[in-house]
Order: sequence, then C-alpha cells, then structure tokens
Amino acid sequence: MTALGFLYPGHSAEDEYPRMEQLLGSDIRLPLVHTDIGEDAHREDALLEMGSAARLAAGVEELRLSGAEAVVWACTSGSFVYGWEGAHEQVRTLALAAGMPASSTSFAFAHAIREIDARRVAIAATYPEDVAAMFAAFLKGAGIEVVSMRGSGIITAAEVGTWGADEVLTMARSGDHPDADAVLLPDTALHTASHLPALEEALAKPVLTANQVTVWEALRLADRRVNAPELGMLFTREPIVQV
Repeated sequence: MTALGFLYPGHSAEDEYPRMEQLLGSDIRLPLVHTDIGEDAHREDALLEMGSAARLAAGVEELRLSGAEAVVWACTSGSFVYGWEGAHEQVRTLALAAGMPASSTSFAFAHAIREIDARRVAIAATYPEDVAAMFAAFLKGAGIEVVSMRGSGIITAAEVGTWGADEVLTMARSGDHPDADAVLLPDTALHTASHLPALEEALAKPVLTANQVTVWEALRLADRRVNAPELGMLFTREPIVQV
C-alpha cells in the first residue's frame, strides 16, 4: 500500500482525489487534508498568505497519522506566487515540518512537462491575467518556453469549482496555440479529472491539469509509476508499474 498526502486549500474540487484514487488502483491511497484558505482571492497578497508556512504546517500532523509517504501542497497559485526560489524554500520548509518528501503543484507542472517531452506550452488559466503571468514566469524559471498565455479573470476558487466540462473545454481550446506541445490548466479548484481523455482528444495534444499533475508528482516522490490512461497521456509513460 502506498499512501500519498495532499494539503488542499479550502473546498472547491477536492472530490477529484477520491476519483483519481479509484482510477489508480487499490494499493494507492490519496489522503487529503484541507488547509485554511484565508481570503478566497486570486490576488498576490492573499495567495502569499494562503501558502504561508504556518498554514501548511497546521495540516502535516494529520497527514503523518494517515501514513503518507510524501506530501504535495495542492495549490498552484499559492506556490508559484513565491517565484522560483521562493517556491523551493516553501517546499523545503514543508518537508522539514512534515518529515517526508514534499513538493507543490507548481513544481508538479514543471516536472510533468519534462516527463511528456514538451518543449513549448500554452497556458489556459482561470486566473486574472496578472496572476497567470506569474505562472508563466515560474515556468520560464524552470527553462520552459511559454508560447501563449490566457487568463479568464476569475477571482475566487469557489467560482472556479462550479465549472463543468463545457466551460473547461472552452477555456482549453481558447488557450491553445498551434506551436504548443501541451496545454496547461493550472488551477486545483478546477474539476478536470473526469474530462482528461475528452480534452486531449479535442486538442489533439497532451493536456496537463492541476490536480492530475499534483497526484502524478506525489507518485514521483514515492518512486511509483502507474498506467492510468483515463488520467491522460501523462499517465501512460514508460516504464509502467501495473496495479
């Protein structure tokens, strides 16, 4: 049994995790602890507070008791808002507090992009343009070429959590670019786990979404690879560990 822990801010799309746990197989558990979101706002000051060390540390004891082998801060904006160096410090502090390997959704995107051999990416974000630009800057810090970026101007995670398949597909299509090897949807408040095959079929390229890459990153930290094509092309890479 492999248990992988997640610190998830507030309540928007946390139901993605039991859905993905079901798709991954019976020997993988994805325990999730909610962190205090503070002010629900895609705004720099609110995001910095949301990802503060104190807010993250508050959830680590519950994850330890769950038997988690690794922990991922399941928030993209609450990690890339710190910048490339600051996000590294954030996960170092989290790893020390939790006593286990740690990462965040922002680093999950950077690692997943390399995993699928994408050289150029397009960003289709729910965020306001200025926040989406911070994500683009973070990826550039990782040496990834961002060929296009589109924000949707949504301020709250609560609103993002209400989006269904049609809204997600419309945003992904509008944010795609002909030169992009993959399209990124970077908000963990967005429901995408049930839509990944349809998104990739519609765009004819890999689509990386926040909760998808967050779970993949936790598996990477635990040195597990799972073949789960229902979770997109990211989960069909070799070598495969069948469950």
